[in-house]
Amino acid sequence: MTSTRPYLVQAMIDWIVDNAWTPYVVIAADAPGTEALLDHATDGRLVLNVSATATRNLAIGKDTLEVDCRFGGRAVHVSAPIGTVVAVYARENHRGMVFEVEDNLTPAEPNKPSPPKLSLVK
Repeated sequence: MTSTRPYLVQAMIDWIVDNAWTPYVVIAADAPGTEALLDHATDGRLVLNVSATATRNLAIGKDTLEVDCRFGGRAVHVSAPIGTVVAVYARENHRGMVFEVEDNLTPAEPNKPSPPKLSLVK
């Protein structure tokens, strides 16, 4: 079964933008699989302004959140497993949703079929 998190994250961002607020996403920057600037994180959490004016190429997939943004005037690509998203909220009033970091952050590998075991019958 697929996770509901990417759908909830996208829905919250859409709701925040529809209300003319600024969407912020908080990720666990110290979690495995996260490619982000830890020096901009506080207590292992990285707050991202994901508004259209602050970022480029925001992509929320079933497994990953990716975005191009700026930190300290430097262009940065942030990529994180969707399970590391711990909050989505509006900057103006802090309304949003909070999540727990998922335990299984590495995507499950598909079952590889074993090679057929055939023998010669005479």
